Amino acid sequence: MADSRDLQLSSYDYVLPEERIAQAPVEPRHDARLLVVPPAECSLSELRHQRVWDWQQELQLGDLLVVNDTRVLKARLRVRRSGGGLGELLVLEPRGEGRWLCLARPAKRMRPGDQLWLEALEQEPLSLAVLASDAASGGRIVQFPPDCVDALALEGLLERYGEVPLPPYITRHDSLDQERYQTRYATRPGAVAAPTAGLHLSDALLSAIAERGVALAHVTLHVGLGTFRPVETEDLSDLTLHSEWVEVRPEVVEAVLACRARGGRVIAVGTTSVRALEAAAAAGGGILKPLKGPVDLVIQPGYRFQVVEGLLTNFHLPKSSLLLLVSALIGRKRLLSLYNVAIEEAYRFYSYGDAMWISPSAVIHKR
Repeated sequence: MADSRDLQLSSYDYVLPEERIAQAPVEPRHDARLLVVPPAECSLSELRHQRVWDWQQELQLGDLLVVNDTRVLKARLRVRRSGGGLGELLVLEPRGEGRWLCLARPAKRMRPGDQLWLEALEQEPLSLAVLASDAASGGRIVQFPPDCVDALALEGLLERYGEVPLPPYITRHDSLDQERYQTRYATRPGAVAAPTAGLHLSDALLSAIAERGVALAHVTLHVGLGTFRPVETEDLSDLTLHSEWVEVRPEVVEAVLACRARGGRVIAVGTTSVRALEAAAAAGGGILKPLKGPVDLVIQPGYRFQVVEGLLTNFHLPKSSLLLLVSALIGRKRLLSLYNVAIEEAYRFYSYGDAMWISPSAVIHKR
C-alpha cells in the first residue's frame, strides 16, 4: 500500500553523529564493512555484517556488474582576485568556446568583468575572466583558454593548477586523495565528485569477481552540481532534479541482453550506475537502448526498475536524492531502520564510508 509520507522530504531525515562521517578511506579498499540487507520477506534480525571483500561470495556465475567509469577532475581551483584577495572556483560544466560554469567563493567578490589569476608551484600565473553570473546555479561563467572546450581538453590545466574537490563534510586534505578519491577503472574525465560505491573495488577484488564468472560493463555518468545541492522541496510528487551527462554505449546494452539470456542478474555498483541504466531504459520507452547526453531522471518510491536488479551502495546524506533512489528499491521505512542499525553498529557513512549490499532478493518490486 502506498504511504503518503514516501512523498514528503521530511520523511527521509535521520540524525547522524558527526563521528560516523568517514574522514579517510580504509586500506585496502575492499576492507570496508558491508551491511548485507536481508531478503524482502525476512526481518532485519537476519541482516549480516561482512567486509566488502566478502561481497564476491554474494555474486553468481553469469551476473553482470555495471560500474561508472567517470573520472573526477581536479576541479577545485584557488585563485587570486584582481583586487588582491583569494578565492576559489569549482569547475562544473562547459558552456562553449572555453567558457565554463563554476561555483565561486566568495561569490560576491567575483563579479562579471573581474580578472582572476591561477597560481601554482612551478607554474606560470594564468589569467581567467568572470564573464557573467548564472542565475540557475548561483555560479559564474568563467573564460578559460579557448582550447579548453571539454573536460578532456581542460584536464591538463586542472592537473597543473587544481585540487581534488572533496565533499565539504571531509575536513582533512591529503595527497592520498588524488588516488583514493578515484575508482580503479576511472578513465573518462568529467566528474566533480566520485561514484563512491566503486571506491571499494580494489584490483584484487575485481580479479576475484571476474574469476567467479561475473561480467563487467562500464557506463559513464559525470557526477555534477547536484551532488552539492540538497533536495529542498517538501512535496516530492513534482520533484525535479539536476541533469547529469550520461553515456550508455551499445556494448553495455549488448552485455545486459546477454546477461538476461544466460539467466544472470544485472547488478549496479553505485546509484550513478543505476541512474545511467534506468535513464537509458526510460529514453527507450522501457527498453534499454544506447544513450548519450544529459538526463534528469527522478527515482523515488513507486518507481518501477527496468534494468537494475541489485545494488552495491554507500550510506547517503539525509534528505538526499540518493536516499530516495535506494528507498525505491527496498522501501523507505526499511531503509531508515537499516540506517539506524548501521549507526548503532558504528558503520562509517558517506563518501569514504562503508557499504550496503541490496541483493535482488531484498528488492521489493522485482523487474
